[in-house]
Amino acid sequence: MTIRIVTDSTSDLPQSVIDRYGIVVINNYINMQGKSYLDGIDISRQEFYQRLPGCNPSPTTSGPGIDTYVRTYQRLAEEGASEIISIHVASEFSNITNIAILAAREIHELPVTVIDSKQLSLGLGYQVIAAARAAAAGCPVKEIKELVGEMISRVYIFAVLDTLEYLQRSGRVSRVMSGLGNLLQVKPVITVYNGLVNIDRERTLKKATQRMIELAERIAPLEHLSLVHAHALERVENLRAIIDYLIPNDKQSYSEEVTPIIGVHVGPGTIAMVCVAAPS
Repeated sequence: MTIRIVTDSTSDLPQSVIDRYGIVVINNYINMQGKSYLDGIDISRQEFYQRLPGCNPSPTTSGPGIDTYVRTYQRLAEEGASEIISIHVASEFSNITNIAILAAREIHELPVTVIDSKQLSLGLGYQVIAAARAAAAGCPVKEIKELVGEMISRVYIFAVLDTLEYLQRSGRVSRVMSGLGNLLQVKPVITVYNGLVNIDRERTLKKATQRMIELAERIAPLEHLSLVHAHALERVENLRAIIDYLIPNDKQSYSEEVTPIIGVHVGPGTIAMVCVAAPS
């Protein structure tokens, strides 16, 4: 029995993890200044974040069509997979999961199980890693599906945005709220949990960062904690030094720059803590 794990490029998985477990990552598209770029292939993250502030109109994002998913699943069947588990960004944020579901219905060579992670970035990535490890250990699909389903209820992302501008550009917040936030120099504090997004506001970056840390402390102890950022490496490294006491000593902790697919909405300067609460 060979179970293969598929995800999409919003998962922000380190390449070392992808290679170790043979995870298949389907890349999405960034539509920018009249051109479409395949995420992570046609445009680097560095180039994207350098160009983003000056883009008018704002970039948009899209997933590949059903055919891409169908071809991916068929290729894995040809390579000897007996079953596939395809785990994707929250359906509340993207239609990628629905595309995967439609593609799975077209596959007759082997069973394809599609899971809505209810998360994004490494919140999704941690679920993919858990599934890949379980598959490598010989666990059946039913057990892996239950494992991921239980994990969803323990995954949180806490983020501090430098500005509300990019959320407003993408239609995620109203123009009035964005204008008010910029006027008052408000720093948004975002919580992503179980497919839902909550926005708090603090007056300074220092207060917003402290609020983010307090939110993480509330769900401690943690099974995993990693950091992600949007073109804000120095800021996220400073954060790591502050929250070192929250990072489990026996677990791998990552620091990743988020895909442009997410960066379009949050903008440069964003920092975030991706937390998996320890099982109760």
